[in-house]
Amino acid sequence: MGLPRFEYYAPDNIEEVCRILKERAPDVRVMAGGTDLLIKMKKKTVRPSVIIGLKRVPGLNEITFKQKQGLKIGATALLSDVAGNSVIKRRYPAISTAASNTGTVQIRNMGTVAGNLCNASPSADNAPTLIAYGAKVFLKSLNEEREVLLEDFFTGPGETVMRDDEVMTHLLVPSPEPHTGCSYQAISRRSKVDISAVIVSAYIKVNKDKCQEARIVLGAVAPTPIRSKGAERCLIGKRLTERLIERASERAMKDARPITDMRATKEYRRQMVGVLSKRAIYEACRMAGFKF
Repeated sequence: MGLPRFEYYAPDNIEEVCRILKERAPDVRVMAGGTDLLIKMKKKTVRPSVIIGLKRVPGLNEITFKQKQGLKIGATALLSDVAGNSVIKRRYPAISTAASNTGTVQIRNMGTVAGNLCNASPSADNAPTLIAYGAKVFLKSLNEEREVLLEDFFTGPGETVMRDDEVMTHLLVPSPEPHTGCSYQAISRRSKVDISAVIVSAYIKVNKDKCQEARIVLGAVAPTPIRSKGAERCLIGKRLTERLIERASERAMKDARPITDMRATKEYRRQMVGVLSKRAIYEACRMAGFKF
């Protein structure tokens, strides 16, 4: 199955990218790695007349960390580069784990974290962990740049708040505070070969024996990645015990809105939300320095 005909542009600056977007929208798509876009084009689910490649735009592939600013991941930074980055592995291990769990080696060597987010699949591996860390995405058009909290970025399967004339330039993850930990947990039918059937990420901040802050994020069990506010309320301000974590995991199961598809039944997904939530909370607590 071949690709439909299209015009291809490879600008060497972000302003030119934005100009083409403004002039040719809505029949235009931006391509970083192309691992999602080209498949959709082959299946004829999208038929852009124009594609803009981002690889020649300088700086978009950068991964940088500054203590005050946090972690900056550019729009063309590869999943494999994020997974193997020494700073990310040390300071944001859950982000590294999520990136290394995305697709196959070949996909990680072509695909990008930004592309995984812009594709807006409910089962995007990188979204829950980045939401748990409080990440923001930066969207640029010809006339403005705006930042959006990642948990507000997704509006439905394959849908985001990004306008036709905007491109994501980078995302920014705040520096982890002391006594915090974050865990990524996922399960799929055939290990890393398949798309994840359930994803849970937990971010926990502890103060002595209590949970001071919690963000529990679920993926692949709703139209978009969602925070389990019930599980978070169950944890925040409470003394951390095995029974408390059990109750929080049960609340996460209630907040999930899974469906049955080719990867799993909704009943299985709901049960796995409980299992993975418990694992994620325990691991996040241990990473935050809490000992049970």
